[in-house]
Amino acid sequence: MDITFFIRGFLIGFAIAAPVGPIGVLCIRRTLAHGRAAGLLSGLGAATADAAYGMVAGLGLTSVSALLVSQQNGLQLAGGLFLGYLGIKSIRAQPAAANTEAPQNRRGAFASTFLLTLTNPATILSFTAIFAGAGLAHTGGNYFLAGWLVLGVFCGSAGWWLALTGAVSLFRRRFNRRAMVWVNRAAGVFIGGFGLLMLASLL
Repeated sequence: MDITFFIRGFLIGFAIAAPVGPIGVLCIRRTLAHGRAAGLLSGLGAATADAAYGMVAGLGLTSVSALLVSQQNGLQLAGGLFLGYLGIKSIRAQPAAANTEAPQNRRGAFASTFLLTLTNPATILSFTAIFAGAGLAHTGGNYFLAGWLVLGVFCGSAGWWLALTGAVSLFRRRFNRRAMVWVNRAAGVFIGGFGLLMLASLL
């Protein structure tokens, strides 16, 4: 049944989004600093990129997959530099007054995590392996079934970010200006450090 593809895609999307990495830390920091909407839009950027990679894997677009993987070093370089920039920006960020909605470019919040997620084309290989293990590899070429699968991946990933930003926002009022300074610094060190690891791996 078509709904089973959606359910499997949902579980896969949720599982891929859940591990805490630089995107997760970025969403948490933005939720605390700018409010739930900014954090959620950041998560939705990552969910959209996950869905795009899921579509490539689900439709069996091997030529697209091979092209992106062949450009992995260049994309990884761009991703590492971008993470370094975001890390420095986070460390230097001045928090707004407690319990207020700080200004945030919401288009930029979405676009930044979308692009960061796309800079890891090896994710396609992960999706391909997971789809094969879940018995979903045979959807290649069937746009209708693949559509259900990709929609499930997006909803599963978006569901995780909705839950995460919702939970974090409950504690936002407990973070005063001084606490947010340390949140920004800690998040910046983690994000920037992850960027350095990405750059170092190229050597």
